[in-house]
Amino acid sequence: MAKGKIKVESGNIFPVIKKFLYSDHEIFLRELVSNAVDASLKLRALKQAGEFTGDVADLQIEVKIDKEAKTVTISDQGIGMTEEEADKYLNQMAFSGAEEFLEKYEKEGKEAGIIGHFGLGFYSAFMVAKEVTVISKSYKEDSAVKWVCDGDPEYTMDAVEKESRGTDIILQIADDSLEFLEEARLEGILTKYCKFLPVNIKFGTKSESYDDPSGEKDDNDQVKQIQKQVDNIINNPVPAWTKKPADLEDAEYKKFYKELYPGSFEEPLFHIHLNVDFPFNLTGILYFPRLANNIQVQKNKINLYSNQVYITDNVENIVPEFLTVLHGVIDSPDIPLNVSRSYLQEDKQVKQVSAHISKKVADKLASMFKKDRADFESKWDDIKVFMEYGALTDEKFFDRIKKSLLFKNVDGSFATFSEYEDKIKETQTDKNNKLVYLYSDNVVDQHVFIESAKNKGYDVCVFDTPLTPHYVQFLESKLENASFVRVDSDTIDKLIQKEEEVKSNLSEDQEKELKEVIESMVDKQSYTVHFEPLTENDAPVIITQPEFMRRMKDQQAMGGGGMMGMGNFPDMYNLVVNANHPLTSKILVEGDSKKKSNLAQQAIDLALLSKNLLKGEKLSAFLKRSVELID
Repeated sequence: MAKGKIKVESGNIFPVIKKFLYSDHEIFLRELVSNAVDASLKLRALKQAGEFTGDVADLQIEVKIDKEAKTVTISDQGIGMTEEEADKYLNQMAFSGAEEFLEKYEKEGKEAGIIGHFGLGFYSAFMVAKEVTVISKSYKEDSAVKWVCDGDPEYTMDAVEKESRGTDIILQIADDSLEFLEEARLEGILTKYCKFLPVNIKFGTKSESYDDPSGEKDDNDQVKQIQKQVDNIINNPVPAWTKKPADLEDAEYKKFYKELYPGSFEEPLFHIHLNVDFPFNLTGILYFPRLANNIQVQKNKINLYSNQVYITDNVENIVPEFLTVLHGVIDSPDIPLNVSRSYLQEDKQVKQVSAHISKKVADKLASMFKKDRADFESKWDDIKVFMEYGALTDEKFFDRIKKSLLFKNVDGSFATFSEYEDKIKETQTDKNNKLVYLYSDNVVDQHVFIESAKNKGYDVCVFDTPLTPHYVQFLESKLENASFVRVDSDTIDKLIQKEEEVKSNLSEDQEKELKEVIESMVDKQSYTVHFEPLTENDAPVIITQPEFMRRMKDQQAMGGGGMMGMGNFPDMYNLVVNANHPLTSKILVEGDSKKKSNLAQQAIDLALLSKNLLKGEKLSAFLKRSVELID
């Protein structure tokens, strides 16, 4: 059996790097600036370790464009490199200087927040450059080193003079990457990836105005404004999430939200500050937006950072899905970045991070409810869809928030699960000893049915989010001996069946006679005609849709369960004739066949109209007939 080491031909590596190192070539700037930040943070760590005595207070990174020379330069004032270090770090691919530094200065390096780990970031320069020049002067050397490579991969390395400590990386931009010589393009990349890096990043200058110190006024009697050019610092090196919660006021959290989402006009409802250092490192701030009933367009607003370097806004494999509707920042150097999404889902560290974030959010909600219930209730309409989403998808989350989950009824009053059960169990327990929860998902459209329920002394709660079909079924599995029925899914006496029975004013023959009249006026494929002995206060004809069928169709339409094919099944309704309504008797005894027909059709159309099912030509005929009946 033969053994050996696979050899990689270095001449073939650079074309691969140029095309495939990163899917998006703009990443090169993030990588090179991150390296410059590391060089600066290493110097701070050496200062802390007592191995560097110079000043580290005003360290800065500068990115410059020279359109005429077709170059982009990234300069830092960091630790720099000796000739030996340049040979080690630049000529050995995938050798990480950050990893080596952290092995030697573990405590100081971690406290400084050193970023790099994989050693490939520097080579991303060759994705956009036809030649790369590195000029570096170490903090401990008088001379500098110059390294040049055009990706052959031959390189040259010489000793040169350099005035100041640090490293300049000069990219000779390739002809197919000239877009990166445009100021707007580079500033956009810097703002996206480097907005919160921990060292000031300068990109050109900008104009600032200030009041004339002498107080001289202009023609409008306003103090004159004096313009001056200042460094354009594109980042905030100390963002809110890196500070301790005790050091931040509520106004500062809101200000940071505007910094994250400068185009947002709404303020968040509240925030959650994450700050963990064991068994993993995690910081961040999550904000609750005003979700109302919208859970889709709000996604991808959590930004993932690693040591303040922007990574992605797609965190679906890092946090539970229901948390992706929140806004804010998560920063964790412990989340593996260069792996597949399927690996992320199984990674132990990621699972710990995900579980912790879920717990923190649940604890925050429970705390808010306990601390100020009235304020919590005032926010309910904006957070209920999130709480339903979490309860449906995360059993542990549900267990933590269930005492703060609320029922809101059509009159706007709130109750917890246990409070609501106590409120309705005496009146809404049916003859089979099952507690029936009546709900509405559209208070306006279902007003007639709500009033009918209230006339019976029943309470109707409101479930009107996109998740309602799933949520009410979920609640049925969690609440003992309970059923949830939409208030318009049947007549009120059928929804909550009692022992006593109301007698019908019609004989069997009369019902048969009137049924033939009614059935001749409706589509038998969509409407099933029933007679029920309701009260005189109920409508003469009521349209209902069975709870089971409608719920299954709703779930199928949402793509989450239900019976196969139910989503395409035609809508079917019950057309319930009130046997005890005076109009029913009037139709029966009417001798004029045309008037009899008009009265019956009018009663049917009124029921259809109440369900928004009367449209087009039939609606026009109803309006015309209404005028005739008035006359």
